[in-house]
Amino acid sequence: METRIVDARGSFCPGPLMELITNMKMAQVGEVLELLSTDKGSAMDVPEWAKKVGHEIVQSHQDEQGVWHILVRKMK
Repeated sequence: METRIVDARGSFCPGPLMELITNMKMAQVGEVLELLSTDKGSAMDVPEWAKKVGHEIVQSHQDEQGVWHILVRKMK
């Protein structure tokens, strides 16, 4: 299954999380979405949301350009 990219670069809180939630609603169980965000709050907000609703954080890191790459697997 291919990872779907949710490009929220340039958007500020709560924009990146809202874009991820919108895309997650359309995703299939087991699908992985990769959120791209320049908002540093996403690094904390997305894992908190994922834990609350029962999805899995696959990976989270910031690249050299300051973009957060947060991979979330839809679990239900």
